[in-house]
Amino acid sequence: MSSIRVLRTFAAVAAEGSFAAAAARVALTQAAVGQQMRALEADLRRPLFERQGKTVVLNEAGRELVPQVRRLLALYEQMLAPAAAPEAMAGTVHLGAIVSAVRPLIQATIALKSRHPGLDLHVSAAKSIDLVASVQAGALDAAVVVREPAASGEVAWTPLYAEPMVLLAPRRLEEAQAREILQSQPFIRFDPAQHTGLLVARTLARLRVKPQEFLELNALESIVELVRSGLGVSVVPLLHDARWQADARLRVLEIPRAEERRIALVQRRDAANARVIAAVVRELRKGA
Repeated sequence: MSSIRVLRTFAAVAAEGSFAAAAARVALTQAAVGQQMRALEADLRRPLFERQGKTVVLNEAGRELVPQVRRLLALYEQMLAPAAAPEAMAGTVHLGAIVSAVRPLIQATIALKSRHPGLDLHVSAAKSIDLVASVQAGALDAAVVVREPAASGEVAWTPLYAEPMVLLAPRRLEEAQAREILQSQPFIRFDPAQHTGLLVARTLARLRVKPQEFLELNALESIVELVRSGLGVSVVPLLHDARWQADARLRVLEIPRAEERRIALVQRRDAANARVIAAVVRELRKGA
């Protein structure tokens, strides 16, 4: 049976993309990494890599093994934690977030790390749909995403906060009303193929307004910057940590009975790092 050390080497190869880079990460020679991976393949009785000359990449069986190995390593690290301190948390946890939630998630991980030095927390950003897929596949332990109506039964959702849809306009339109602004100004629309874009469409339908379409983007930060520069207006979710009302170049108009974008944390129901994930949720809610 392969040792924890071999599984850690395999996880390093998967993360780094090569034997050479993995060798530096786990403090082994490249030859030793290759030897361990051949031993792992022998134990599992199937090839895990495609070898083309000096190039080695994970094959389909290897890619399927990655989330299982990460869960095993996380469980092992949890087993070690009580030996140091009963209340301590340790181990490696892979987290994800939509771009607008990256900062509060990083703040939460920094707060946890300060109290639990044994934790190794990794944060990455992506679209909601990709993050949920990564959680389902086991590549991520948890992610902060936009909560959509349909969801797989193999994942669990923890509500975090809601972001109401608002009209964002340049400050120079101080005297104009929302309906007038939407009908007269160039409109920057969030990608309608995304769940947030569907909320924008429903908001416009509720207001019975057909805006002057100018541009379509799938990055909220880019939309906000364009509005700040006076190039148009937009209907967007009022981001949880936004400071738009204090921005001298922006005007935020509330929309009566507005649609809300619901932000939640998604994790597998069998998540090995459930205790750490629960602690992350508590930290996120402190800033809510």
